[in-house]
Amino acid sequence: MIRVVVLLCFVFTIPAVVISDDETIYEILQENGLPLGIFPKGVKEFSFNGETGQFSVWLNQPCDAKYETELHYDVNITGTIRYGEIKDLSGILAQDLFLWFPVKGIRVDVPSSGLIVFDVGVVRKQYSLSLFETPRDCVAVHGENKVMSYVLPLHQVDQTLGRDVV
Repeated sequence: MIRVVVLLCFVFTIPAVVISDDETIYEILQENGLPLGIFPKGVKEFSFNGETGQFSVWLNQPCDAKYETELHYDVNITGTIRYGEIKDLSGILAQDLFLWFPVKGIRVDVPSSGLIVFDVGVVRKQYSLSLFETPRDCVAVHGENKVMSYVLPLHQVDQTLGRDVV
């Protein structure tokens, strides 16, 4: 009897993972106040935990999509969806000048503002929300020739000696 109760408790505490043919990742984005175009066309498969908001999206291959800037999508993209934001994001890079920055989060604070904010760690980039209204075509990329950004050490001047100190 105790085994049955323990087993039932275990079964009812497992979080629900949704891999649904009826609901798409784009509909989940929309239900959470996010634009459909955050992910490109060609999502092969996805999983979504409705209780924790954690998700995984799988594409057929790594690809780049052109918005106001270029975004690179890995084969697997993961993160946590909350209403109006995606946190703990991995698998998306944003290009700025000639550098690629990992996107750590995406946020729509006030939909009426018409802005979407990408957190790339060092800075936050704002884009027009209208750029992300529909999923974009994604061009396959083969090989990695992206120049990644890294935080450089602080540069300061030693006031007593007048020399540069790193």
